[in-house]
Amino acid sequence: MNPPTAAAAKIPPGASQHANPKSDIEISQAAKKRLILDVARERLGIGPDNLEPYGHYKAKVSMDFIKSIQDRPNGKLILVTAINPTPAGEGKTTTTVGLTDALNHIGKKAMLCIREPSLGPSFGMKGGAAGGGYAQVVPMEDINLHFTGDFHAITSANNLLAALLDNHIYWGNALAIDERRVTWRRVLDMNDRALRSIVSSLGGVANGFPREDGFDITVASEVMAIFCLARNVDDLKKRLGNIVVAYTRDRKPVRAADLKAHGAMTVLLKEALAPNLVQTLEGTPAFIHGGPFANIAHGCNSVLATTTALKLADYVVTEAGFGADLGAEKFLDIKCRKTGIAPDCVVLVATIRALKMHGGVKKEDLKGENLKALEAGMANLQRHVENMRKFGVEPVISINRFSADTDAEIKLVEDKCRALGVEALMADHWAEGGKGAADVARAVVKIAESGKSKLKFLYPDDMPLTEKIRTICREIYRAKDISIDKSVRDQLASFEAMGYGKFPICMAKTQYSFTTNPDAKGAPSDHIIPVREVRLSAGAEFVVVICGELLTMPGLPRVPAADTIDIGPDGRIVGLF
Repeated sequence: MNPPTAAAAKIPPGASQHANPKSDIEISQAAKKRLILDVARERLGIGPDNLEPYGHYKAKVSMDFIKSIQDRPNGKLILVTAINPTPAGEGKTTTTVGLTDALNHIGKKAMLCIREPSLGPSFGMKGGAAGGGYAQVVPMEDINLHFTGDFHAITSANNLLAALLDNHIYWGNALAIDERRVTWRRVLDMNDRALRSIVSSLGGVANGFPREDGFDITVASEVMAIFCLARNVDDLKKRLGNIVVAYTRDRKPVRAADLKAHGAMTVLLKEALAPNLVQTLEGTPAFIHGGPFANIAHGCNSVLATTTALKLADYVVTEAGFGADLGAEKFLDIKCRKTGIAPDCVVLVATIRALKMHGGVKKEDLKGENLKALEAGMANLQRHVENMRKFGVEPVISINRFSADTDAEIKLVEDKCRALGVEALMADHWAEGGKGAADVARAVVKIAESGKSKLKFLYPDDMPLTEKIRTICREIYRAKDISIDKSVRDQLASFEAMGYGKFPICMAKTQYSFTTNPDAKGAPSDHIIPVREVRLSAGAEFVVVICGELLTMPGLPRVPAADTIDIGPDGRIVGLF
C-alpha cells in the first residue's frame, strides 16, 4: 500500500521536473492509494458514520462531526506563499503537499488544506493543480475535474440568484429595481472571453427586458467567497441573504433576501459545504475545499476546512494563492481577520530559475549560471520577506531544487537570506516526497514552536476604504500612490454610507508583478496603481478593488491545455499536467 518512491523510479536527489520520465498524472495513476475510510479512521480518528464517500478515495466529512470537535485545542497553522509567479515555475502547491508529508516524516501529526482547482485554468494555460512529482494529492484526475461537484453547486446557486432577479423584474418588479443598476452577474467555471460582456433577454417581451450583462468565472463569484468564509449552514444562509444584487432608482440596495433567494441557494450549497477529504501520495490526509482565485478574489480554501483541520492535527499546512503580495495579504487581512486564526510560521516558496527571471533572464536562458541576474532577482524575494514581517509573522524560505541550480547560485541565495535574518533551505520534495523537504519541516517547527509570529493587520477596520486601498498599495506594492477617478471615489463613499466602511479590501490585480504591469518583474517602487472599478461583496463582507486591466472572466490562450488532454483506449486520462 506504499506510494512509489523516487528511488524506485531512479530519480536522483535534486532532479528537475525535466529529468523525470513520468508526468505528474502518470505518477498519480501509478500510486497505490489507501481507502479514504482507512485514512480518515487511522490518521484522523474519523469513523465511517461521519463520512460521505464519493467512491473509494474521496469523501466529505459530516457537519455533525465538525460541530462535535469544536472544543478541541487548535494545532499550529503554517501558511505557504511565494514570490511573484513566473513562467519558470515556483511550486507553491507542490511545496504545501511536500512540507506536510515532511512534517509527518519527522514525527509530527500533520495534514494540509488547499483549494479546489478551477476547470478554467485546468483546460486553459495552467493544467492540473494538485501538486507535482512525488508531492501530490490524489486522485489527481478527480481533483482537477469535477471532484465532488462543489463548483457546480456554487455556479448553480449564483445563477439561480440571477434567474430569480430577472424573473422578479419580469413579473412586475415589486421591489422597484432600477434595471440600469443590476450588479449581479452570471458565472461559469470556464475561461470564455466571449461571455465577458453580453446583452441578455433579447427576442421580445416574453424574454424579459434587454440589458447589458456579463459573466465572471465561478471562482470570482461572491458566492464562492461566501462559501469559503461561512462557518456553518446558518452563517452561509445569512451571508447569501446579504448579497446586494441591484439598486432602486433612489439608490437603495436590493439584497438576495429581498428576493427570497437565499433559502434556495443554501439548499443547493448544503452538501457542498462539508469539506472534501483526500490523501497525498504518502497517505497524509488532505482537505481540498473551495477555490477562489487570488488575483480576482481572496485566494484561500474554506474556513470550515482550515478550522476543522486545526482540531484534527498538530500541524496544518495551507496555502494562499499566487505571490505573497496578493494571496498572503488577503489570507492575513481577510481570512484571519474574519476567523481569529493566525499562522505560526510562513513559508515563502521560490526557485533559483524564477529568481533569475525576476533578474531579467529569459526563460530559454535559465539553464546557464547567472549570478548577476540572480542577485538582482533576489529583490523580489526580499520584498516579500519584508512584507510578511509587517504582519508580524516570521518566514522560512523554501527553494525548490532544479538540476541546473549551481553550487554558487545556491550559496548566493543562502547568503542573501542569512543577511535578511531568514533561513533558506533547498527542498527536493518533487523528486523525493516528504523526505526531500525534511530540512524545511524542521525549520518550520522551530519557528512555530518559538511563538515568534504575532499577527497584526495592515490596517484597522475603521480606516476609510480609500485609505485602506492606498495603504495596501504603498505598504505591500511599494507604490507612490493610487489613481482613482471621482466616480470610483463616490462609489466607495456610497458603500461607507450604507454601513460597509469597516469591510476589508480584496485587491484584484495581476499576480505577476507588484505593479499592474505583468511584465514589470523584480521589485519596482514608486509606481501608480490605477483603481478601475470597485464591487461590493456584502455577503462575503469585503470590497473588491479591480486594478489595471485585470479581467474577472479569463480567456483561453492561443494553445490551450485542452488541446493535449484526452482519454486513451484503456479509459485513462492523458495530458492533464
